[in-house]
Amino acid sequence: MRVVFAGTPDVAAMSLRAVLDSQHEVIAVLTRPDAPAGRGRHEVRSAVGVLAAERGIELLVPVSAKDPELLARMRSLAPDCAPVVAYGGLIPSDLLDVPRWGWVNVHFSLLPAWRGAAPVQHAIKHGDDITGVTTFRLDAGMDTGPVYGTATQHIRDTDTSGELMQRLGVVGARLLVDTLDALEAGTLRATPQVGSASLAPKVSVDDARITWSASAVTIDRHIRSCTPEPGAWTMLGDERLRLGPAAVVSDAPAMTPGGITVTKHEVLIGTATSPMRLSTVQAPGKKAMTAADWARGARLDSLAVLS
Repeated sequence: MRVVFAGTPDVAAMSLRAVLDSQHEVIAVLTRPDAPAGRGRHEVRSAVGVLAAERGIELLVPVSAKDPELLARMRSLAPDCAPVVAYGGLIPSDLLDVPRWGWVNVHFSLLPAWRGAAPVQHAIKHGDDITGVTTFRLDAGMDTGPVYGTATQHIRDTDTSGELMQRLGVVGARLLVDTLDALEAGTLRATPQVGSASLAPKVSVDDARITWSASAVTIDRHIRSCTPEPGAWTMLGDERLRLGPAAVVSDAPAMTPGGITVTKHEVLIGTATSPMRLSTVQAPGKKAMTAADWARGARLDSLAVLS
């Protein structure tokens, strides 16, 4: 079938590559405009945009999906279907009606669980054992459309959101192509979502702050859910530190929440339950380093506390 693919980040590029390598014809790609990235905050094209340009595919880059020029171009392209993966903007109702098979969304949860912008982060933070990928027909609601297919994935005890998303990206790309194949063959029908819905709003920088008075298990999940983005952080005095995943140390003596114990080879932080061993610390304006190296340079005093 002839498709217009919509998506923006790396995980969407994985699906675009799978569709390009399939029997389906990608006639155009819709992506978000170039955005500042990196330390220099230079304008950078999206991963989907880079791949589309490499393959010589027409790029549609409106500031808003409500742009009337986008609607006109979509109507002139007359795609059979529009697969969409992490596009980063709402698709208005007039655009939803353009493809005859609609918009097929790849969502990184088992809907109706974790509807919203950050399903992977919320699944890890809330201690889910199983998650997955869903393909569904996009409608005017927030991830409420009928489901075409699902694929499950186990959440490992050490998974960060980045690691889990990478695996889900591979699974989702395969599921998307299978869904498009079945739609074209006429062997697939969407079915309504069943079960209780949960919401997964975007995780802000403020949300990523660590609360050391929580249990070690809760903090572990919180840090992993925020890695790599937006990055879990804490304060040491007036300095904000970004932390990598930390290990729960069940056989260490209890410590005051936020309290710091430094040995030759490790840095332990107190929680409401067991202490945690830090892996990496990134101070403002510096690269991430091992916690032990950071502690040696920080010259911590005995009263230092993370908050």
